[in-house]
Amino acid sequence: MNKKYLLAIISILLLACAAVGTPTIIPPVEPSATPITPPVDSTSTPPPSTGGPTIANCPMFPANNYWNTPIDSLPIHSQSDAWINSIGRDELLHMDFGSGEWDGGPIGIPFNVVAGSTVPAYDAEFYYPEESDAGPYPIPDNPNIEWGSDHHILVVDTETCMLYETYDMSFDNGVWSGGSGAIWDLNSNALRPDTWTSADAAGLPILPGLVRYDEIVAGEIQHALRFTVEDTAGYIWPARHQTSDPQNGVPPMGARFRLKADYDISGFPPEMQVLLRAMKEYGIVLADNGSNWYVSGSPDERWDNDMLHLLDVLTGNDFEAVDTSVLMVDVNSGETK
Repeated sequence: MNKKYLLAIISILLLACAAVGTPTIIPPVEPSATPITPPVDSTSTPPPSTGGPTIANCPMFPANNYWNTPIDSLPIHSQSDAWINSIGRDELLHMDFGSGEWDGGPIGIPFNVVAGSTVPAYDAEFYYPEESDAGPYPIPDNPNIEWGSDHHILVVDTETCMLYETYDMSFDNGVWSGGSGAIWDLNSNALRPDTWTSADAAGLPILPGLVRYDEIVAGEIQHALRFTVEDTAGYIWPARHQTSDPQNGVPPMGARFRLKADYDISGFPPEMQVLLRAMKEYGIVLADNGSNWYVSGSPDERWDNDMLHLLDVLTGNDFEAVDTSVLMVDVNSGETK
């Protein structure tokens, strides 16, 4: 038989076999390829979102966490005017972080990123042990520690994506001791037990609320910011702890405020507009007692302190409190609707 016809017959037979019973082999999808979206099953729980802020390839809590949820469309809280009057309607905002030193130490709350298995782990001694996680806590030699009265140490373990936060820490004779400590799973929305403190008075984590210079470089802050006021009363979700009993007209721990939508930010430098947009979209969360309207961030030599002081023109009157209760899925979770 002519070789040409023989090859044609073989090709036809192979195609027929493929059509009848040979499975189609789909090559694996490369990581850069667009994934195929499966059909939605309304009876199953959707997978957690992964689009939130990160540090060293660890999430700063799930994307649907309270810290990472926009609040620009939430209703104004019924106590907004009273709370702002209590804090100070005419008082100026202050960015409590920057470059260089103030009073002998860095400006802001630093943090440490470590591979947990490569640094010492300590069973810290706390004077609030009944509201602290026992540990152990990985703490590197000569850790970055907050200068000033609170002496926070914040540590992200990149091997486990756990966050370790401690308050009022000191080291003596091989032992770390302090006020309190909290351990957070950065892949979880779990809150502290109700009424428990953390390394912060509100019982909330500190690190997800800090302004970081890398976010300015990226051009977007995707989370709420931590701030302090002198007088607080009670606490509301997702805060877990109070320093004073509830009092009408005084803001509780966990209260959230936003820069008013009509505040004109166009005259500020682009770097500061990143910060101001975050205050509008994600707001600021009351997390500790301290100076009124002091917003927290991490020290970094790249900060331009003069530029940060341009934000000192903002006052309490430029903000409004929002009702975040509409976001709550469960009182014991930081997950939002």
